[in-house]
Amino acid sequence: MTYVSRTIPQVRTGADQLEEASATVFAGARVGLVTCAAALDSKFVPTVDRCGALTDAKLTALFACEHGIRGERQAGVLFGDETDPRFGVPVFSLYGDTKKPTEAMLSHVDVVLFDIQDIGVRFFTYLATLSYVMEACAQVGKALIVLDRPNPFGGNGCEGGKLVPGFESFVGIAPVPFLTGMTLGEFAMYMNSRLEKPCELKVVRLEGWRRTMGFAETGLPWIMTSPNTPTLDSCRVYPGTCLFEGTNVSEGRGTTRPFELVGAPWLDGSRLAAEMNRQSLPGVHFQPVYFTPTFSKHQGELCSGVQLYVTDPASFRAVETGLRLVHQASRLAPDRFDWIPPFKEGRKPFIDYLSGSELVRTQAHDAQEVERIVERWNLEADEWKREREPYLLYE
Repeated sequence: MTYVSRTIPQVRTGADQLEEASATVFAGARVGLVTCAAALDSKFVPTVDRCGALTDAKLTALFACEHGIRGERQAGVLFGDETDPRFGVPVFSLYGDTKKPTEAMLSHVDVVLFDIQDIGVRFFTYLATLSYVMEACAQVGKALIVLDRPNPFGGNGCEGGKLVPGFESFVGIAPVPFLTGMTLGEFAMYMNSRLEKPCELKVVRLEGWRRTMGFAETGLPWIMTSPNTPTLDSCRVYPGTCLFEGTNVSEGRGTTRPFELVGAPWLDGSRLAAEMNRQSLPGVHFQPVYFTPTFSKHQGELCSGVQLYVTDPASFRAVETGLRLVHQASRLAPDRFDWIPPFKEGRKPFIDYLSGSELVRTQAHDAQEVERIVERWNLEADEWKREREPYLLYE
């Protein structure tokens, strides 16, 4: 049974402060909203609905990123512009022919609001969308207002290697580690500092949020951030098991437990679970499972693999766990395990864009090299903690 706490939230998001901001920060403005299905306030009202009801400003355009305004599209599904059936305003696609707002799109608005529930992971595409929107706003002189939301896993955890220059893509927009340890507002501050021409940026800050807070402590409702990260459990393992998107092993898409399940028809799940549990990785248990994806890789085929159970979130290291799981899968089935080839001629293999370098693809099969990667990634994450300090908004 799923049930929701009716306690008063400890944290007020930027969306919860929307009416106050419209009366002071952007009063009288034509508003464009970049949003997604997870952008609800603490009373479960979508930000798009709250913008449509504003009296001090007017909603004149919507901008849709991956999955659409209301979460109606699966991962990777491109789409064009449309008209919102409820408010009658144009919905400009940022996941179709262009991923960056054009000057014509922005001519409909005076300010752009950005309200999306991010999970603080580099390859979650909302970070790239935010970056492109900032660039576009800077170029045409439009103000950008980020309605901040909590990082669901707090603001202290940074993990994984930094993206290497030359490996930038829509799943890796900046030289940051896998886990940023930042809220979306903080990441916007960081990205704005990197722009040759910064945009006019305002962050409507969270009230009552501390960096040590897990999402359950905020008192806010958890709404799935995309069709394949439906729960906090799936989001928690995603930074590591998403590496399997770059392989021919299923990452659990097409099941009720995406990213918690990993497997393939030719893997031995019992053996894989035993090998992983033998390592005594902190905060996680691996259980052998069978599953049959209804779409995506190995659709309709019985897969053998493992399910990840996070037993101690505080000590769990998602990225290291994912890397070691890739290593074991490649070791147990060396003749069947493979990397997904480049999507287009002249492009790098997808695993390189996900991981931010060629290290995983070229060295994950070697146990000693895996140890070196982990050591290098830990050093880079520590370095990032120092680099991000000027952009942190919360204690």
